[in-house]
Amino acid sequence: MWNLAIFKPSKRSEVDPFIAMDVMSAANRKEAEGTRVLHMELGQPGMPVPDKVRLAAEEVLASGKLGYTEARGMLALRQAIVAHYETQYGVTVPESRVMVTTGSSAGFNLAFLAGFDPGDRVVLTAPGYPAYRNILKALGLVPVEIAVGADTRWALTPAHLDAARADGPIKGVLVASPANPTGTMMTPEALEALACYCEEEGVWFISDEIYHGLSYGLPEETALKYSQKAIIVNSFSKYYCMTGWRIGWMILPEELVRPAERIGQSLYISAPQLSQVAAMAAFDARDGLEAIKQVYAENRRVLLDGLAAAGFDEVLPVDGAFYAYVGVRKFTNDSLDYCRRMLEETGIAATPGADFDPVHGAGYIRFSFAGPTQDVQDAMERLKGWSSCS
Repeated sequence: MWNLAIFKPSKRSEVDPFIAMDVMSAANRKEAEGTRVLHMELGQPGMPVPDKVRLAAEEVLASGKLGYTEARGMLALRQAIVAHYETQYGVTVPESRVMVTTGSSAGFNLAFLAGFDPGDRVVLTAPGYPAYRNILKALGLVPVEIAVGADTRWALTPAHLDAARADGPIKGVLVASPANPTGTMMTPEALEALACYCEEEGVWFISDEIYHGLSYGLPEETALKYSQKAIIVNSFSKYYCMTGWRIGWMILPEELVRPAERIGQSLYISAPQLSQVAAMAAFDARDGLEAIKQVYAENRRVLLDGLAAAGFDEVLPVDGAFYAYVGVRKFTNDSLDYCRRMLEETGIAATPGADFDPVHGAGYIRFSFAGPTQDVQDAMERLKGWSSCS
């Protein structure tokens, strides 16, 4: 007889669930029962990829020639990424520092594995993207979540890091601008101050720039403009509407290029060649992508107007991405239950703040406005009638 107590999951697998995915599962079950669900739970573009991307993929599929590429990605795609930084930011990036990844998720894995050792402390903002915290824990690293608020426009500052270092050394800092779940952006000055502080103090600075291209007024800057030691993680998932293609990229400091490449060779071999070819075409589809961005801008207007009409008076600045992080403390102190009831009673799927902030998230929910405008309009009509009696 086997001793079943021996067969148990590892301690590293004991990470929190990704609640947004659980909400999607519940919403899908409700849809299967015949209810029209308005999906505002996931940060997934509701638009198809531009025709140029689809046609490039169809062409390479028709050739029947797909295989491995270099672990850092196809040279032509790396060169296209270099050209993108020159055109968009006026920043020169050596091709040798570019690495194509299997989505931004692989980029974070590679950055954490190449830059840190088990037990190292890495600073995150709260609220923040839950996968950061979960990946760090699974790799034996220590996430240090720092609450940010209106006093710094929800941005991490060098003063925050000085305070955190009183409890032990900090080996890394990770920020996103535009951020998930808030859509709030750091000003160029705030980004510069943090990137320069980290370079001066010998702390790896990881800049999540996957929502670049999706801003509604504030200027976007890459951290590379301020520090060549910054680790940049980006993706074709959001602005380029290629979520399911699982393709992204990194810009690495020279010291981390070969370590990340060696790890990538063993973990992933390479990103899918089909997705890499499609990604090259995405850089030439900007007109169509800008038209999609205008849909998000209209969705943002409809959402913000609708939230105000429904009585939601605490919304963090929605500078970019396609999210609104909304206070619900006047209605509830349990956003998890609030989202469950909202889905059940109105058919609106949204993500509770507990996913993004284990301490204060019970008072917030996140709405994604990445879908069709009509869905956002319908959701606001349903919410207006429900919130007052919720």
